[in-house]
Amino acid sequence: MTLGGVLMSQYGTSARTGHVEVYVKEQWVPVMVSLQEDCLTITLEDANSERPDLVAKYPTPDESTPDSIANQKRVVRVVKEDVGGLGISIKGGKENNMPILISKIFKGLAADKTNGLYVGDAIMFCNGEDLRNASHDEAVRALKKAGKEVELEVKYLKEVTPYFKKSSQLEGIGWSYDGGKTANKYTDTKIVPLRYALLTRNLAMPDPESRIVEIHSPDKRHLFAFRCKDTATATAWFNAIQSNCLTLNQTCARELSSGIGDERDIRLLGWLCEQDPIARGWTPVFAAVTEKDLVLYKMAPSCKEDWDLPLSSHPLISTRLVHSGPQNNSPRKNFCFTFGTRTGSRQGIESHVFKVESQRDLASWTRIIVQGGHAAAEAQKEVSLPVLWKGQNMHFTVHYENGFYLTDANNESVWAYPYERLRVSSDDCNHLLWLDFGGQDGEQEIDLQTNPKPLVFIMHTFLSAKVTRMGLIV
Repeated sequence: MTLGGVLMSQYGTSARTGHVEVYVKEQWVPVMVSLQEDCLTITLEDANSERPDLVAKYPTPDESTPDSIANQKRVVRVVKEDVGGLGISIKGGKENNMPILISKIFKGLAADKTNGLYVGDAIMFCNGEDLRNASHDEAVRALKKAGKEVELEVKYLKEVTPYFKKSSQLEGIGWSYDGGKTANKYTDTKIVPLRYALLTRNLAMPDPESRIVEIHSPDKRHLFAFRCKDTATATAWFNAIQSNCLTLNQTCARELSSGIGDERDIRLLGWLCEQDPIARGWTPVFAAVTEKDLVLYKMAPSCKEDWDLPLSSHPLISTRLVHSGPQNNSPRKNFCFTFGTRTGSRQGIESHVFKVESQRDLASWTRIIVQGGHAAAEAQKEVSLPVLWKGQNMHFTVHYENGFYLTDANNESVWAYPYERLRVSSDDCNHLLWLDFGGQDGEQEIDLQTNPKPLVFIMHTFLSAKVTRMGLIV
């Protein structure tokens, strides 16, 4: 698999940082977002820092803990329950340069019932076993083997409690990819990778004000959504992220090609939204245009096996672009662009309508599909197949340069016509093709013995490529 075409090299990367709100746990939370070459980093806003407007909405999270216990050693006795054990979660450990800290206390379970333990307590001893220099795994083992009654010596570290509260507010944001880049789980910074990510708007979340940007994971299982102060800011963020996604997808395709040794020439790849012809809704599909086909996948492929199992594949030589432009019936027509394709297949005509998010996307996809069809026509040169003509077995050929000709079983020419003689073509959508070349004997009926649509569409592609080559259209 190689990467060809101007489209695969014309994009650059952008950097951007700003204040937005992310949607997490059914609420909008203010954060600082930074766009890097291959990811977004998200850091929770500090309510006590430079934005006093956040204080009332997000107060300091350790108000319920008595100041009298701060940095004081305490011994708390916990009786484990059959279900839920101690009822706590811990973080930290020597590998993170942190003490063993209680990060969560589950309501109604053993630790909660003591009324003596708090999020932010450092566990120093468990039944006399010293955990002050323990790793996280060592602490987990010590707590599990401690028996039914557990004596914990703890010390409340007031300064770490806001960190745990902040960390839990961003819990669930981001995902990992096979490159392995994830945020350290012990920090309050989250990472959203852009590798093969689906960047869109108004897909999963209603957005009448056009202020929300959506980023879906490559497997479409995770959603990261952030809201900007106005439409212009959201558009600027979207355009910056889109540039990085386009460049990153090119790099990913090169890496994949070197890893699987595939010779397909990928001209363009990325996400489209396909319209359901019945429900009229939109479904994201990952698309790739190779030197021969438009290929669609349910999710972004990550290995050769995935690339070899598409949802559908449509030969460019028998695919036509039928319309493109803004979606005029959409209230968001300045942010919603569609194009349609029709492919001639043995089952008849397959129609698809796709949606993209920008004029740049629309131009890229439509141009590469049309140019790909023309290039496929020039490369293939001719299509030849056995037919019946006036009840006799014949061979019918459509040649890119020379036009149409019919030969008999001895390869003797029966008739031949150049493209300029063709007046009308039609078919019965079943097996018959009619070509009218003018003149007394110019109307020919050919029984293709298969659906004529693939051949009809190839004929149109040959003609379109020849007209474009002559400079009659651009």
